[in-house]
Amino acid sequence: MPASAKPTACLALSDGTIFYGKGFGATGETVAELVFNTAMTGYQEIMTDPSYAGQVVTFTFPHVGNVGVTPEDDETATPVAAGMVVKWDPTEPSNWRATGELTQWLTQKGRIGIGGIDTRRLTRAIRQQGAPHVALAHDPEGNFDIAALVAKARGWKGLVGLDLAKDVTCTQSYRWNEMRWAWPEGYTERKGDGFRVVAIDYGAKRNILRCLASAGCDVTVLPATATAEDVLALNPEGVFLSNGPGDPAATGEYAVPMIQGVLARDLPLFGICLGHQMLALALGAKTVKMNHGHHGANHPVKDLTTGKVEITSMNHGFTVDSQTLPKGVSETHVSLFDGSNCGIAVDGKPIFSVQYHPEASPGPQDSYYLFERFAAALRERRAA
Repeated sequence: MPASAKPTACLALSDGTIFYGKGFGATGETVAELVFNTAMTGYQEIMTDPSYAGQVVTFTFPHVGNVGVTPEDDETATPVAAGMVVKWDPTEPSNWRATGELTQWLTQKGRIGIGGIDTRRLTRAIRQQGAPHVALAHDPEGNFDIAALVAKARGWKGLVGLDLAKDVTCTQSYRWNEMRWAWPEGYTERKGDGFRVVAIDYGAKRNILRCLASAGCDVTVLPATATAEDVLALNPEGVFLSNGPGDPAATGEYAVPMIQGVLARDLPLFGICLGHQMLALALGAKTVKMNHGHHGANHPVKDLTTGKVEITSMNHGFTVDSQTLPKGVSETHVSLFDGSNCGIAVDGKPIFSVQYHPEASPGPQDSYYLFERFAAALRERRAA
């Protein structure tokens, strides 16, 4: 932002650090946890990923807005991330798929953006100090009560102990049969009989459901608060646990009993992100809050069962403590950035989960085998 321009947005950190910039999108204020994402593409998918509830996202890649927006890329009906921080103001879109501009989209969706920020400096601060609590404000007149904004950031309770899955889950069950996008048809519907799979929605991304459908699953989605009786009443051949936001220990208060009831039936079970953490809790392990989490599309993960290294997409601020995994549960994947847990499996059973997001097409296809593995387990169970 030029030195002579009056700032129209302000980012106040709880330690009193202030960043001024140019506001875009909706006006007003929001309070959240600040994280950074290193992905070079996918800003629309990131903003609509329910796992980002309660967070403002700093984009380390400077070219944000250059491909515009399209409804096809929404991971849920409306943005869930509280706001976005970028280095340069969003540019005019230049992409054949674009149906709108990022700035207008944010305005329509009620989300605040701030540009002209030294995102390199901000990212270093997050890495060194941990994900801070912040207040983000956008006022076209440039009037900010700095003391009040800092006080709001300091007063925010944070994500520890906070159950956000209830806020982003579906309100009633529904069926899903849309498959992955493919040229030239785009999204198509799965036809014929499929494996009966119940997906628990802790904040499910649409592309996860598409991948399940493409793998041959007839998916019924249930709310996060569904009980084991609700799940088993649908006579599923397998169960899927979705991604989602918040503290897994808080969501586990009602999710763990349901999962344990399903585990007692020995059904094939697959979890992603928060679903991975929910499975770990149900098996007796524990989760912990990370310093600044993992958020990006270039995270190397090693599959300990094969020795293969996958380039993965990640978005999580909590992690499974691998030291607490009980006997009979193996660690299958680890982060090559920090050694944190990225996957588990129950020995001898088709029950497994990963911390990362295979549906986000990192690598770009390094991790799709996980959906095929789940489908193979379903096929084997049906044939038994």
